[in-house]
Amino acid sequence: MTSTLPPLLIKPSATALSAAERAERMASLSFGRTFTDHMVVIPYRDGAWQQGEVKAYGPLSLDPSASSLHYGQAIFEGFKAFSQPDGSVKTFRPEANAERFNRSAARLAMPAIPPELFLKAADELIRLDQAWVPKNVGESLYLRPLMIATDPFLGVRPSNEYLFVLFASPAGAYFPKGVKPVTVWISEDFVRAAPGGTGEAKCAGNYAASLVAQAQAQEKGCDQVVWLDAVHRQYIEEMGGMNLFFVYKENGKTVIVTPELTGTLLPGITRRSLLELARDLGYEAQERKLTVQQWRDDIAAGRMTEVFACGTAAVITPVGEAKANGFEMRINNLENGPVTMALRAALLGIQHGTAPDTHHWMHTI
Repeated sequence: MTSTLPPLLIKPSATALSAAERAERMASLSFGRTFTDHMVVIPYRDGAWQQGEVKAYGPLSLDPSASSLHYGQAIFEGFKAFSQPDGSVKTFRPEANAERFNRSAARLAMPAIPPELFLKAADELIRLDQAWVPKNVGESLYLRPLMIATDPFLGVRPSNEYLFVLFASPAGAYFPKGVKPVTVWISEDFVRAAPGGTGEAKCAGNYAASLVAQAQAQEKGCDQVVWLDAVHRQYIEEMGGMNLFFVYKENGKTVIVTPELTGTLLPGITRRSLLELARDLGYEAQERKLTVQQWRDDIAAGRMTEVFACGTAAVITPVGEAKANGFEMRINNLENGPVTMALRAALLGIQHGTAPDTHHWMHTI
């Protein structure tokens, strides 16, 4: 069936960096500091997506009354492209990101973008900026799609006009220290999301509301904040913008546990992938509620042996110490755990094409 979507106009940048300039920018990569030469921009108006463009990366022009600036209709996603051994480039589960993007859009009363347009936008951008894809294991080209309301109107209602934007950033390690256990602060003063709210949507407001708690965690000497549920203030939900996993040794088995999705947690794509990978590696995988007291008790009893966080940007990050008002606990002697690192190696192997992609997660550009 022929698509009715208008094709993307390809407008190569006249000011793209030279190979030498690009190499200099990529010589020392952090996360989210360097951007490629191009971006995709697709407007929405009159109830439909309009002609989009792949053009030079640069500032956007917004009316000061654009409703996203006032009422927060803004969502985003994040996924990665990886260099493969044969020189090709593949993205990791982009269709899952398109699906979650549209779930976020629905929660914020925004229009869905056709998944085929979402994927085509990413493919075209990567083709044009393929030279920006890093080659080293653990590095990637990070793709950031977003949608904002652009209707110049101050009335409180869903916007009639939107802008879809997609740009890319070559990414090194998310944490400057590399793969080393982080210290977390269990927040008792703030909550990330409440039942019926926007916790499972990837919307800008969720992250804005998290910043004060993250600052508090850093004041306490911690790298990240751990969120608790809004009702009981005892069930573990997420770590910063990442999902948490707990590793148990039970009756001779390795069991991977992550908090169940309740509508207040972000349904992470890395989270979903690790639940499947854990079973591939012979581990048992469970989704269930876990309290802070259970966390403390299970560490003290030796039943819980490792804790790690996962997400698109950070991949997998070990947790070595947890702190809160009144207690501190060390995990696995502040060392990287074998299960954590085995899962990380398995995921990176699939993403970088050095291990079989038995789940068909990789999308070829």
